[in-house]
Amino acid sequence: MRPRLIFGIAGIIVFTALVMVNFSQSISSYVDFEEATGMSGDNIHVVGTWDSSRPAEFSNETMTFTFYMKDEAGNSRRVTYPRPKPNNFEQADQIVVIGEMRGDTFVSRDMLVKCPSKYNDANSPELSEMQ
Repeated sequence: MRPRLIFGIAGIIVFTALVMVNFSQSISSYVDFEEATGMSGDNIHVVGTWDSSRPAEFSNETMTFTFYMKDEAGNSRRVTYPRPKPNNFEQADQIVVIGEMRGDTFVSRDMLVKCPSKYNDANSPELSEMQ
């Protein structure tokens, strides 16, 4: 075989391996706060709901929104988010925080807020009239 062909095949194999390693690191699954405590990295996804029985506040000094969230296992933890509170935060059915655990606090670098859809509500007057 020609050296050029060997280098070409080796290059393709190395490139494919790098893509697969990077892709596998970017995939993450949802965990609860207990599982997140034992994990490292800043790409941990925790899904839950806002714990409205505890305080939620935005600090103008640190530009950080702090609230408490209950995960699907019922564990409540403090969450810090380095941006203002999302507009639809109080109406959220589900919240996904992405970040890392630091002690008993989850430091979120990103947050996804899932709100109820007006099109999926079976009790809405519009849908009742149509049935």
